[in-house]
Amino acid sequence: MSVLPPVRKDRIIGQLPKCFNRGAALNTDDEFHNKVKTACQQQRTGTVGFKISKVIVVGDLAVGKTCLINRFCKDVFDKNYKATIGVDFEMERFEVLGVPFSLQLWDTAGQERFKCIASTYYRGAQAVIIVFDLTDVASLEHTRQWLEDAMKENDPTSVLLFLVGTKKDLSSPAQYTLIEQDAIKLADQMKAEYWALSALSGENVREFFFRVASLTFEANVLAELEKSGSRRIGEVVQINSNSNNLYATSKKKQTNCCQ
Repeated sequence: MSVLPPVRKDRIIGQLPKCFNRGAALNTDDEFHNKVKTACQQQRTGTVGFKISKVIVVGDLAVGKTCLINRFCKDVFDKNYKATIGVDFEMERFEVLGVPFSLQLWDTAGQERFKCIASTYYRGAQAVIIVFDLTDVASLEHTRQWLEDAMKENDPTSVLLFLVGTKKDLSSPAQYTLIEQDAIKLADQMKAEYWALSALSGENVREFFFRVASLTFEANVLAELEKSGSRRIGEVVQINSNSNNLYATSKKKQTNCCQ
């Protein structure tokens, strides 16, 4: 019996969610990768449905990291600010293209005195969300250091990066336009995807986390397919005494549709 909670009806993803800004996106495709769709249709996603993918959320003190997570996971907004001590996390279950998929969202402390504690939890992240305050230019400038700290514990080639501006509801149109220009440039330098949202109003919050889940899921399935090599994921491996290849699959060799 699975120890993971069931997937809520409002956590089902059937299509690749759109990016916020095509000029600062990790993927501008309108649909999931064909290999991923085929693997899901043929139930060849390997261990993806059983794994828990780690997502860490980092950024300055009081930029809204906890409010962002609480808005998505609990659909609440607490006006009484309380600094995160060390780390906290929430588990979210999705169903992507018919396959169950789990994200563990790690909410890390922004205070300097808790940095050494929080950084010990950075390792093994598959996605990093770097948060800044759209009304505070300094918090945007500090995202470079947060990225550097997170990458000390992870392989930059295997982590998806998201640069997220919060408190969009508090930013005037003129102020937002100016800081967004700088944020998009920075996102391009970081190789990150840019989003702007509001935990207070909920604007773009659901869309953002669905995007994170979808891109992380896609990366996981592609990694499984690559790892499988010429052997199809999910097939039973048997020893064939009549062949020089001791690890031939029990089925006849198929065309490499997923390579």
